[in-house]
Amino acid sequence: MTTLTENAIEILRENDRGHYTVPTKGLYPFQWNWDSCLTALGQRHFDEARAWTEIETLFAHQWPCGMVPHIVFHKHDDGYFPGPDVWATGRPTPTSGITQPAVAGFALRRLYDRASDKVAAEARVQALLPKVAAWHRWFYATRDPGGEGLVAIIHPWEAGRDNSIDWDAPFERVPTDGITPYTRRDTQHADPAHRPTKEQYDRYLWLVEHFRGLGWDTAKLHDASPFQVVDPGFNAILIRACADLADLAEGLGMTDLAAENRKFAARGLAAMERLWSDAHGQYLCLDRVRGELIDSASVGGLLAAFCAVPPARAAAIAATIEAHGTRFRVASHPPADPRFDAKRYWRGPVWLVVNYMIADGLARAGQEDAAARITASSLDLIRESGFAEYYDPITGAPLGGGRFTWTAAMVLEFLAMEG
Repeated sequence: MTTLTENAIEILRENDRGHYTVPTKGLYPFQWNWDSCLTALGQRHFDEARAWTEIETLFAHQWPCGMVPHIVFHKHDDGYFPGPDVWATGRPTPTSGITQPAVAGFALRRLYDRASDKVAAEARVQALLPKVAAWHRWFYATRDPGGEGLVAIIHPWEAGRDNSIDWDAPFERVPTDGITPYTRRDTQHADPAHRPTKEQYDRYLWLVEHFRGLGWDTAKLHDASPFQVVDPGFNAILIRACADLADLAEGLGMTDLAAENRKFAARGLAAMERLWSDAHGQYLCLDRVRGELIDSASVGGLLAAFCAVPPARAAAIAATIEAHGTRFRVASHPPADPRFDAKRYWRGPVWLVVNYMIADGLARAGQEDAAARITASSLDLIRESGFAEYYDPITGAPLGGGRFTWTAAMVLEFLAMEG
């Protein structure tokens, strides 16, 4: 009988395209930003050199301004929409024009700390650190214009949580008219009932066309976007990455990078307190346009545990997760909320990558039991339902794409945690 480890490695190799990995065949045929960084964590369990290549390939397509795009279109494939012709960013290798959660700094530290070949790891991390630091610098320069310590996303796809309930209210400001007619490809590969709605997709595309009309000038896009949301999960990932990069850089004698990123992390961590909600027992998103917290207690506010939040906050987050009461944790939205949808993308389902980051953060904050329960639940889900993109938190039914790369990567990480 094939073990979980063997199955996970088989999927990672199956989706490997030589120097980058696709999330799954068919549905996502290109390289995605945070997918790749988290995928590298799985690859390091059986091929350390290949893990470094995954991140190096991503950063080879970093923009001159420092932004790392959320998709790199290495090869033509008309099975995905919107493709490079829609983005029209003008890059030598086509890319999208927006970014994704900055998990690379965390991934680099984890790869380096656990490397068996430290000499090779040091050479590769030294080459990557300035590039990751430039990305962090870009975030605070263009997405935190007021110097508040927190950055905003300007498109839901940037958070990685495409159709979260968090976005419903601010997304209403985004028009649905005047966009070029299009044909979706995602609903040809997955059940439309599990995917974002057409109205949401219309708004996604309006923003893409709006930004394209501004020539993808990343210094202008924040202020030009009707959608500006400060997501606690997105910021927690960036803060953790800054702190991890600072530790790495300091150990390697890159003192300027270390000081800069330590400052980013400290300021961001202090600013996170503005997003805390005692009523919900977690952090909430902030609608920067309105200057108001969004009444949506999603997994984004639980993911905040990934950075070094105060112990009392981590304990409250652990209690909030426990209170969800789903068979499998962590639901991407609380089932008690009438807007909860157990099967539709980020409006209820469980995602192993988010579970991994929450569990890691809770364990570091002293909530080892809560972290262990998330780890055990995640592996139970895989044993019952296989390596899907995401899962129904109540029934455990597999949803979205199958034989999914980052799910397989997280299984290898969870097994290591459990061991």
